Amino acid sequence: MSKSRKSAVAQPTVEKLKGWKAIGDYLGIGAATAQRWAKSGMPVKREGRYTVADPDEVRQWLGREAHMPGPAYVATGNGDISAALKQSITAVRRDRKRKA
Repeated sequence: MSKSRKSAVAQPTVEKLKGWKAIGDYLGIGAATAQRWAKSGMPVKREGRYTVADPDEVRQWLGREAHMPGPAYVATGNGDISAALKQSITAVRRDRKRKA
């Protein structure tokens, strides 16, 4: 796989999502929906007056909620999700073969 292809698949490096708007923007949902998801178990923390979330923890949580074998891929506006989709399909097929 070429270097440019790998970088297109990699998740953007986001250290910490700070505030409901940033969390919602990262997930492509509104701030109110992000708050509702947090009440349902999405991992968030309070730091001072802000609510913060670690993107990796959020992706892991999304993967568990979607019953995926690993973390969910959060598509951003400039990302190429075709490779991630292929990886997800391969992982599901591999999991089905193990269960059979």
